[in-house]
Amino acid sequence: MSDVNYRELTHNGLWKNNGALVQVLGLCPLLAVTGSVVNAMGLGLATIAVLMCSNGAVSLIRNFASDAIRLPAFVMIIASFVTCIELLMKAFAFELYQILGIFIPLIITNCIILGRADAFASRNALLPSIYDGFIMGLGWALVLLVLGIMRELIGSGTLFNNMDLLFGPMAADWVIQPSQDYPGFLVAVLPPGAFLFTGLLIAMKNVIDLSIKRRRESRPAEVVTGGKRVRVTGTIH
Repeated sequence: MSDVNYRELTHNGLWKNNGALVQVLGLCPLLAVTGSVVNAMGLGLATIAVLMCSNGAVSLIRNFASDAIRLPAFVMIIASFVTCIELLMKAFAFELYQILGIFIPLIITNCIILGRADAFASRNALLPSIYDGFIMGLGWALVLLVLGIMRELIGSGTLFNNMDLLFGPMAADWVIQPSQDYPGFLVAVLPPGAFLFTGLLIAMKNVIDLSIKRRRESRPAEVVTGGKRVRVTGTIH
């Protein structure tokens, strides 16, 4: 593809073809780590970084990898960048790495990453591929973040708790607690709550899309004013 529409890429990644709400990919980490904002943000940033780097690397080798080795090569590239992210988290956010646990190395199996590498990066130039990785990762990470906000606020009655695990001591006082007497809602931070809130977000997106579609269909058709040229062929008697 020589011509890349960045506006369309942005719309697809953030809304129309969102990895979490439309493709419903990466549900395992999506449901498991969104019990708090810091967990969701940590995994989201890691996934964005892997998507951008892997898309860029796949784009660079797209003309040299044959069909026989293409998918194994993509997996090796993704695994290499996931290992780099894992080592960086061990060095700079070790406590958060311990909380996220197995879900950091499991980024390798996230279908969004391999899917974008095969569907887009293997057929496009470097910069569009990196941008596609960023936008698709951002769309998925924003869903993680919204779920983390909803589940932490409703489940624990706090917001942005333990953000120092990701941003260091300067974020220790970022926590927001609207009510001191809130007892918490345990279901929100348990797996059933993750399914309920994810289903709610998908339903809300479908309602918005349906509303937009009906609004477009209800617009009156444009009337073309002025004379029309009529081409006449053949003999007129």
